[in-house]
Amino acid sequence: MSHLSSPPQKHKGEHKGHGLPRGSERGSSSRDKDRSVTVASSVPMPAGGKGSRPSCPPSAPQRAPNRLINEKSPYLLQHAYNPVDWYPWGQEAFDKARKENKPIFLSVGYSTCHWCHMMEEESFQNEEIGRLLSEDFVSVKVDREERPDVDKVYMTFVQATSSGGGWPMNVWLTPNLQPFVGGTYFPPEDGLTRVGFRTVLLRIREQWKQNKNTLLENSQRVTAALLARSEISMGDRQGPSSAATMNTRCFQQLDEGYDEEYGGFAEAPKFPTPVILSFLFSYWLSHRLTQDGSRAQQMALHTLKMMANGGIRDHVGQGFHRYSTDRQWHVPHFEKMLYDQAQLAVIYSQAFQISGDEFYSDVAKGILQYVSRSLSHRSGGFYSAEDADSPPERGMRPKEGAFYVWTVKEIQQLLPEPVLGASEPLTSGQLLMKHYGLTEAGNISPNQDPKGELQGQNVLNVRYSQELTAARFGLDADAVRTLLSSGLEKLFQARKYRPRPHLDTKMLAAWNGLMVSGYAVTGAVLGMDKLINYAINGAKFLKRHMFDVASGRLMRTCYAGSGGTVEHSNPPCWGFLEDYAFVVRGLLDLYEASQESAWLEWALRLQDTQDRLFWDSRGGGYFCSEAELGADLPLRLKDDQDGAEPSANSVSAHNLLRLHGFTGHKDWMDKCVCLLTAFSERMRRVPVALPEMVRALSAHQQTLKQIVICGDPQAKDTNALIQCVHSVYVPNKVLILADGDPSSFLSRQLPFLSTLRRLEDKATAYVCENQACSMPITEPCELRKLLLQ
Repeated sequence: MSHLSSPPQKHKGEHKGHGLPRGSERGSSSRDKDRSVTVASSVPMPAGGKGSRPSCPPSAPQRAPNRLINEKSPYLLQHAYNPVDWYPWGQEAFDKARKENKPIFLSVGYSTCHWCHMMEEESFQNEEIGRLLSEDFVSVKVDREERPDVDKVYMTFVQATSSGGGWPMNVWLTPNLQPFVGGTYFPPEDGLTRVGFRTVLLRIREQWKQNKNTLLENSQRVTAALLARSEISMGDRQGPSSAATMNTRCFQQLDEGYDEEYGGFAEAPKFPTPVILSFLFSYWLSHRLTQDGSRAQQMALHTLKMMANGGIRDHVGQGFHRYSTDRQWHVPHFEKMLYDQAQLAVIYSQAFQISGDEFYSDVAKGILQYVSRSLSHRSGGFYSAEDADSPPERGMRPKEGAFYVWTVKEIQQLLPEPVLGASEPLTSGQLLMKHYGLTEAGNISPNQDPKGELQGQNVLNVRYSQELTAARFGLDADAVRTLLSSGLEKLFQARKYRPRPHLDTKMLAAWNGLMVSGYAVTGAVLGMDKLINYAINGAKFLKRHMFDVASGRLMRTCYAGSGGTVEHSNPPCWGFLEDYAFVVRGLLDLYEASQESAWLEWALRLQDTQDRLFWDSRGGGYFCSEAELGADLPLRLKDDQDGAEPSANSVSAHNLLRLHGFTGHKDWMDKCVCLLTAFSERMRRVPVALPEMVRALSAHQQTLKQIVICGDPQAKDTNALIQCVHSVYVPNKVLILADGDPSSFLSRQLPFLSTLRRLEDKATAYVCENQACSMPITEPCELRKLLLQ
């Protein structure tokens, strides 16, 4: 049983909850809730999940590798020495299943997943289980981050036939790839309340022999039901729903689930959910003169402050962990994901725009400092994740959180210096421990550490403001700030000698696109060219290593090779909808931050390719995968939930609106309307499941601002106006630099730009809406006033 799970009797995989409040159809559930498996079958089948976790067996002698040794995915390579005849997802495995008339055992996970590690150690390294999997099944391993289409299809089945979902996801399929049994984590052997994985395999083997026809019929029936349930289409609707209605209902659902004391939504676990916080900021902007508007702003800012003060933030090395296992944001699940860092950098930058409080901008800068230091490839790309688990000392078994926790003794040894001027005897270590809530007994509840693995250990949480800590010891607040900063730096240096968590050096186009946005938006808001340069280098990496010029297509993945090289799988894994949507968003953000139109031009070309590969010309909206790439799968889905990452359809709706604002091309506005119409029923039923799309619906119905700066790109007065725009929270806008060149890309797209003139040869701003522009403005303070109206 993981020390970061729910109490010992509950046990399952990394779950798919995204911290949405009740009312979401598929998003929220507690880690306390068992959601391993129920079965779409007429015959009784075992469920997996509960049970205590046994200690890991001693390491076996090195075996001959299986065929996964030829893969690039770090997750698949973690299973390359299992005594299982693993296949990667592909035709070879499907042909074998059909030829030998065997069910397929599909196991899906990712390299930094704690419960995936546990199942690998407990079951997939077990010789007897390996023999069962190899002889009676065709066993297929999938990295969900490489093949999100496979993951989404079978997760839809698991969620529809059980009480939730998560990873590892384990699903049994017919040779035609239709699912008939599914679950998440299974313990290896039977426990008091749960059947073990070995017994599950034996029973499915028996049922396949005795009742195969029944299983096949049931799998076809379930697949047909899932197909009908997952259809998203315009139907006979003439247009999208009312934005005002959707906004109000979404806000009300969030308000009902809000935690007044600690911020966030739901009890535990608590996820950062940037899409929800982004919705609340947008809601505040359009309702800021109302009580609900003020409430929305307060909910978002308080949540961001509590998160940043909590243990979910790494106070020593910066960046955020995946989620909090408790209501207080205290003890996290220690994994760090690139997509969280990217989105949180943006939302903290927006919090700074709105509040003017440098607390939020400091957090944003800290996140990007972490990414630059720990998740960056020398060529400009960004790695996927750091694991939660690492050995406390070299040669020891990995434990979750070992790299990040501290004992009082360690702090005292590292920070023994006396603090001069304090009202009582005090060392730097005692000051830091008081401020961050460290205790001799440890500050991790036994409920979160049932095996006692973290006894006496502490997670840093800010317990007091620096002013209160200073007052407690009769010190100046600036002196306390300096002492705490110096103490954290010493902890950071000491931590370098600990064994690091596993780094997943796979690079995904989608997450790199999000990270380009993270650097571009934060750099623009804070006026930091260094951060914008990181965004530029990230975009150059995408174009150099993850873009096929001949076909105009993005590649989904590439990998860090030896000596700083970049490697690709052969054949390449082509991009999915989210790769295009997130990269286009990143490029649009980068154009606004850098004013280099080449990035805007590439965004337009990628959007054209996205439309060609993924657009549903009948029903509206985008499919998650290309028709050809997912031809073997029983479903072709449209992602309909904003969760840990926003839905690619939600992001695409925003992209289409912005592209229309940059170019005036009516086709993109028409596509946006079709998309929003197709998802209208989903938004109407559960708006809180699609807060990012509700934002897009509002942006569409409120109309977009085109903010045009006429001026020399190198001139100070031009940059002063541009920086003024970046300093104000105006999400529903495009920022355009008109440099006076009639042959420039934007001048050719938007002929009206040639009618806008500089006033008295000064850089001049115009704010245009509904094909009408404001009076010319040359002073940043006047422009700011207009944007704040």
